[in-house]
Amino acid sequence: MSASGPMLRAAALLLACLAVTACASPRYAVDRRPTVAAPGPNGRVPATMRPYQVKGVWYTPKYDPDYDEKGVASWYGQQFHNRNTANGEVFDMELVTAAHKTLPLPSLVEVTDLESGRKIKVRVNDRGPFVEGRIIDLSKGAAEKLGIYRKGVAKVRVRYLGPAPEAGRRVAERGE
Repeated sequence: MSASGPMLRAAALLLACLAVTACASPRYAVDRRPTVAAPGPNGRVPATMRPYQVKGVWYTPKYDPDYDEKGVASWYGQQFHNRNTANGEVFDMELVTAAHKTLPLPSLVEVTDLESGRKIKVRVNDRGPFVEGRIIDLSKGAAEKLGIYRKGVAKVRVRYLGPAPEAGRRVAERGE
């Protein structure tokens, strides 16, 4: 038996290992891979600004000072009461807060009921809604203050006002 036999077997084994390794790579196309927000002052991307996936859909949080969108708002309450929000705050359904898919956390937005014209300022501290066609999920307290609690959903305009202070509980209580 010549020395080329073991070398051929070693080469075949190496090729087989490479083929198996290639199968373990991610299964998304490069152009579908989510982009990551720019790092903050400490060199890290905040967890609330990292791309995330829900029900097979990727969402990429981003700072958008011109965010101004019309769509459907809904509200959420008891099932999430006293649980942590996406930015780590404890959800209090009686406060004037909201969930949004991509705005920075925490943020302040102005929500206008397009039917009544009523406006409130809301602190965004959670992610959602993950129901097709909805652009914001209001807390029970925000829905009551806006006057849409009994309807359940409403056509609204959501306008980004800027970052919310970290200790923004007073804004969430008042809803200004």
